[in-house]
Amino acid sequence: MKIKILHITFLALFITATAFAQDNSSSSELYTAHNKGKFFGHMGGNRAYFTTSDLHFEGAGYNFTVENAQSHDLPKGWNIDYVTPGKLTTSQTNWKAGYFFHDKFNVSIGIDHMKYVMTQNQTAMINGTINLPSTEPGSEFNGTYHNQPIDLRDGKFLKFEHTNGLNYVYTESAYYTDISSIFGIRNTDIFQLNFTQGVGMGLLVPRTDATVLQQERHDEFHISGYGFSADAGLNFTFFKHFYAQTEIKGGYINMTDVRTTYTGDHAQHHFWYGETIISFGGIFRI
Repeated sequence: MKIKILHITFLALFITATAFAQDNSSSSELYTAHNKGKFFGHMGGNRAYFTTSDLHFEGAGYNFTVENAQSHDLPKGWNIDYVTPGKLTTSQTNWKAGYFFHDKFNVSIGIDHMKYVMTQNQTAMINGTINLPSTEPGSEFNGTYHNQPIDLRDGKFLKFEHTNGLNYVYTESAYYTDISSIFGIRNTDIFQLNFTQGVGMGLLVPRTDATVLQQERHDEFHISGYGFSADAGLNFTFFKHFYAQTEIKGGYINMTDVRTTYTGDHAQHHFWYGETIISFGGIFRI
């Protein structure tokens, strides 16, 4: 219901702004005719989607891989936390700030705060060895595994999440093109419609919640890998300075050093991901 209301609201704004924008503009050049020299910034929320991945864990007394582990994101839906100081990262959020060095090209830096949760309700195949001291709780899983199923439902064997979060810190270059004329919009200072597309690269700085074989978890931010991304979307600019932006984004993430304990144990995995993003922001020439 909330999604339908949001779509209806966007449609109403689009129709209203389009109607106003049909008026002929004055002979002076429109503010929105050029982007070069403008700064912009926005914040929004996302839904994230991940392919399966092989989770490899290595530490004192164990070296094993959980094959083709399934995962999902952890959305909260529309809520006040998106704009509440101190609670911004409790939701899946996105930030970006950038500069137009050309009318159609900009550079930006951003953070995609996704949440990655290994699906607990699954049975996966495991390969490797576990040989912990008998005094440790995880020693009940000692053995050598060759494509053997392991039940992950109770979390005693493994809990693995990047819930605070799967933080992709990146730089991006994007192309903007004004497509207002396609819809007969002449006065873009009232309403402007742009198509955007960009490519980026960056680092993964997660705060990982992982409990491996019931050992104490590591719970601090750590540079764990790198990623590449590409996106495309629509930018709806109102009254020259304010906009809403929708994007579809996807890419590849390779996490080569995920800290799981304070004794140096770590995990590795890589996967493809996708996002749907809605953001709100402003654009100004300073």
